[in-house]
Amino acid sequence: MANIFTHIPYKETGYFSKLVTDYISNDPAIQPFYSLPATADGLTSAIKDRQAHPVNRTTLVEVLTKQYEHLPHQPDTHANIRSLLSENTFTICTAHQPNLLTGYLYFIYKILHAIKLAEQLNEKHPGKHFVPVYYMGSEDNDLAELGTFKFRGDKYVWDGDGQSGAVGRMDTASIKKLLADLLKYFGPPGSNCDELSELLTTAYLKHATIGSATQYLVHALFGRYGLVVLDPDDAALKSLFIPVMKDELLHQNANPVITKQIELLAAHYKIQAHPREINLFYLVDGLRERIEKKADNWIVINTALQFSEHEILAELENHPERFSPNVMLRGLFQETILPNIAFIGGGAEVAYWLQLRTVFQYYKVFFPVIYLRQSVLWIEAGYTKLREQLQLSVADIFKQDQNLVRDYISRHTNGEWQTSGETAAIENIFNSLEQKAILLDPTLEKAAGAALTKMKYQLEILEKKMLRAEKRKMETHLLRIEKLKKTLFPNHSLQERVENFSEYYLQYGPSFFDILKDGIDPFHPQFLIVEESGV
Repeated sequence: MANIFTHIPYKETGYFSKLVTDYISNDPAIQPFYSLPATADGLTSAIKDRQAHPVNRTTLVEVLTKQYEHLPHQPDTHANIRSLLSENTFTICTAHQPNLLTGYLYFIYKILHAIKLAEQLNEKHPGKHFVPVYYMGSEDNDLAELGTFKFRGDKYVWDGDGQSGAVGRMDTASIKKLLADLLKYFGPPGSNCDELSELLTTAYLKHATIGSATQYLVHALFGRYGLVVLDPDDAALKSLFIPVMKDELLHQNANPVITKQIELLAAHYKIQAHPREINLFYLVDGLRERIEKKADNWIVINTALQFSEHEILAELENHPERFSPNVMLRGLFQETILPNIAFIGGGAEVAYWLQLRTVFQYYKVFFPVIYLRQSVLWIEAGYTKLREQLQLSVADIFKQDQNLVRDYISRHTNGEWQTSGETAAIENIFNSLEQKAILLDPTLEKAAGAALTKMKYQLEILEKKMLRAEKRKMETHLLRIEKLKKTLFPNHSLQERVENFSEYYLQYGPSFFDILKDGIDPFHPQFLIVEESGV
């Protein structure tokens, strides 16, 4: 079945913030908040600049090699891991928490974006090598978000069976029932159904933690593209970040540096996140809680744990894995351990990265090129046909329901229900009458204005009634439009923020990812619509 790719500007979809649309259009107001633009030239500069910010490649490769010991061998992935020892190898990174079954479709899209960008850079820059990396946010403790996904409209929730702390460290044993309930609805047996059932069963029932299960699943889905999955919850990697964490504990320099940047950004845009005095959590199995300084002690909130200065520094030195950066420092940690030149993130991620440039400068850590991840709308053949029958363009379907209906009725009727012409004519008459009234008595100006307002209000009511009459005449067509919109924009949201990849994998198998990757165009940031033509 053929697929048609259409790209439309993000601004025209109505689903993205002003900050995001200004960023991808290089608006002057936002340029002070990033180092290099998300362009081919920006990446070329990033490659050069990155070489002045070396990372500990030996430790990185040792950690990855250990993490991949029990994963199925994928030649391209293992070659990419080995290549990271070379100073001519760079990473293209995206990050996300270990959502159960990957959570929502945008998890998949950001990974494919990183893969596609790495492929294109490998073509553009011979002599250099670029590795796509999925950086797993395994230390996140928001189980309410990470343990939830939808399948064919039904919501599945895993409560962790009473577990708490970092989700990546949680035991997978209690997922068995949820997974069994899900697999019953996968449909008739077939190669895609059998393959996906085996993948999910192996991932969640044969791996002890959510982190290892997610690493297996993502590797199984994307390893053939050479994707490297990194779980940063590792003592050796955290040891590379000790200088920043020590400064954070003792001097809390990140807060004022970030706050100053936020104040500048807030003059133009909504702020995504705010720093704390100490932007670190204390992390052990079953616990991830904020660290606060009280007088001469460092306490772990909601616990009885507290440390003197000597004790907290000894703990950091001996057990760096017990310290976890929050969102304000997570990117700084990422860029400390990876030879990264570009970060792929969603709209919220782009927003908070733009708050952080100065803290990167303060700690002399490389600030990568920030890319808005690819957004996608997938339209199956039946709905492509329905859109065409309704004579709606791809851009039309992004309109708000009310506007789409009005525009559709206007295009398919003679417009007799509209009163704009009559309203304009009446305004002209009333303006003339108003001038006459004012000449007779200036105090009549207010009365004339009130009369016009009342008449315009009555015309609006009449127009709404006539529009309802037209809707009744076109009820069949409007019901079909409603069906199209509800399917493509579930709960009035983007498809990618509601649905799970498994629905598509069951139908298309691995080719689902191949098709998406073909349509992604990293150097021309626009919303991607993939339509099955039915041919």
